[in-house]
Amino acid sequence: MTSIEDLKKKWEAQELKERSKSFATISGIPISAVYTPVDVEIDYCEDLGFPGEYPFTRGVYPTMYRGRLWTMRQYAGFATAEESNRRYRYLLSQGQTGLSVAFDLPTQIGYDSDHPFAEGEIGKTGVAIDTLKDIEILFDQIPLNKVSTSMTINAPAAVLLAMYIVLAEKQNVPMNQISGTIQNDILKEYIARGTYIFPPGPSMRIITDIFEYCSRNVPRFNTISISGYHIREAGSTAAQEVAFTLANAITYVEAALSKGLDVDAFAPRLSFFFNAHIDLFEEIAKFRAARRLWARIMKERFHAEDPRSLMLRFHTQTAGCSLTAQQPENNIVRTTLEALSAVLGGTQSLHTNSMDEALALPSEKAVRIALRTQQILAYESGVPNTIDPLAGSYFIENMTCEIEEQAQDYIKKIDSMGGVLKAIETGYIQREIQESSYQYQKEVESKERTVVGLNDFAVDEPVTIDILKVDPEVEKRQIERLTQTKRDRNSGDVEKALRALESAAEKDLNLIPPIIEATRQYASIGEICGVLREVFGEYKAPVVF
Repeated sequence: MTSIEDLKKKWEAQELKERSKSFATISGIPISAVYTPVDVEIDYCEDLGFPGEYPFTRGVYPTMYRGRLWTMRQYAGFATAEESNRRYRYLLSQGQTGLSVAFDLPTQIGYDSDHPFAEGEIGKTGVAIDTLKDIEILFDQIPLNKVSTSMTINAPAAVLLAMYIVLAEKQNVPMNQISGTIQNDILKEYIARGTYIFPPGPSMRIITDIFEYCSRNVPRFNTISISGYHIREAGSTAAQEVAFTLANAITYVEAALSKGLDVDAFAPRLSFFFNAHIDLFEEIAKFRAARRLWARIMKERFHAEDPRSLMLRFHTQTAGCSLTAQQPENNIVRTTLEALSAVLGGTQSLHTNSMDEALALPSEKAVRIALRTQQILAYESGVPNTIDPLAGSYFIENMTCEIEEQAQDYIKKIDSMGGVLKAIETGYIQREIQESSYQYQKEVESKERTVVGLNDFAVDEPVTIDILKVDPEVEKRQIERLTQTKRDRNSGDVEKALRALESAAEKDLNLIPPIIEATRQYASIGEICGVLREVFGEYKAPVVF
């Protein structure tokens, strides 16, 4: 009998006329013309298994979307708390099932709206939050025991979590009943994004303080969302996104273990955040590879015993870097394909970008279309009806193994350098991402890679869609509210709370209780971060070429 391998060689020997000399994924992984069983070496039980069982390649839950659809969590926030609250309540009324808060740049780097560095930036990239008063307005008429909230905040994550906990108190919701996620991933800020405040050592301390406090008091909250999203947005390949994200996760686990925490006490609340880029099959394989690799790392490297500790649960956002300002309506199609990859890849929650995000913050119409994209996938496409429908595809399984292998090689390299912090200090990770980004941009500029409407199929026409613009008066109103809040609060209680925080920082005590007390007294994010800046100092990034 002729073997499949012989038959494939005979087939390949034919004169096959193809439109390109070579084919590859967006990350540069070569793609064969056809895949057969000889291209895949997997053991079903060891490499795939069943959904909800180790190694979780096919999904982290036994029923996946047959039991419950993914959470539709549109990332939103702009201008003031009042305007963002209106957007949240609108999205909830349109069928969104979870909240995701975007903060403005001053909030992300721990400055109040009246700080000179905040001028011109208030409410531009997200909502401005200075004190508990803003959080009270932001979640007005939104019961915290009935909604899950994700907050994209990193360096000051402890402060925003504290505000959320105190707001729950005011709503008579015990902290052990609130659910959601704080991003709280400072390592990727040093690598790819830049909204850091403190040096790595103190930053890691704050993160592990959050792990410790929440494992005992806020058990339903995901204490970190370890993010590959921004790594990919900076230009990484799919394998680099997986590798650098999981390498960061390894660092967080090691930091928590060194603090004396039991791995199964905090690991079940670790969550992840990935990018869904435009290369459909590569992205599906990427999600599956990441799940399998993380399960093996937690089992073999950290000896976790609780199955929940082995589960890579993740949120996905479609790729902002794939969107174009030219012909913005085309972005609806891009986002649809990217959302499809996330769903076929088994995401737990999803944000779909709006068609106008290459131009401005999304308009109400654009964000509704983005939400409807998810709903059509969920309720009309039939895609969620079976779990991991592409499992067993020779192409998908080959690509899954290839991405896992490449990611493993990167993690071994980082381990040999002494870990992520050393790799960041030397600029290794940053350079790898920069090189991948440069390579992609060269392909676009040379037209080796087509971006429809940008470097091919372009038309000379003005943008005709409505664009959201933040009222310049937002800055004035936000500063006025901050001034009034400071006038109304008990300044003696604020000062006492801030001095208690300073003492805890100096004595290596858990920082979360004093931060909660400071927010309860309406201390501002700038005041709280200012105290910690005095104790810990500020991080200065190395120059990387």
